[in-house]
Amino acid sequence: MQRNERGREPLFLLIMIEKIKIMELAQDALEGSDKFLVNLKVTPDNRIFVDIDGDNGVTIDDCIALSRTIESHLNREEEDFELNVSSAGADAPLKQIRQYRKNVGRDLEVTMADGERLDGNLKEVGDDGITIVLPGTKKKPSEEVHLPFRDIKVARVALKF
Repeated sequence: MQRNERGREPLFLLIMIEKIKIMELAQDALEGSDKFLVNLKVTPDNRIFVDIDGDNGVTIDDCIALSRTIESHLNREEEDFELNVSSAGADAPLKQIRQYRKNVGRDLEVTMADGERLDGNLKEVGDDGITIVLPGTKKKPSEEVHLPFRDIKVARVALKF
């Protein structure tokens, strides 16, 4: 590893090491539960954002417990930081196969890489993609469509009010 003129690693490498450490702490803390890590971001000014989800949802107590676990393994004497642990909101994009699986049977809004938007009911989740049922019209029956993950730009659960 190259060091700068002061004999230290560049800042971006330190952040990546911290990010990996925080990811491992979060994954270890969530192991064996129905909760899982969805997203982790560490900014250059040491703000840490951890988003989690769960097969049966996430409570505020789940977020507090994970926050305390992560914080107990970080040393504020070495580096000041801000830690934010939250659930991956109801309107947040689906990022993990596990999130798709927990939402089978729900309506999705999917934007494809080519910009096409599809709204349909999530029928099935495989290792390489999802199958949604597009609603029919008077002129056209409902249709099942397989969407490979590589072609999905953004997928969200459609919120109904």
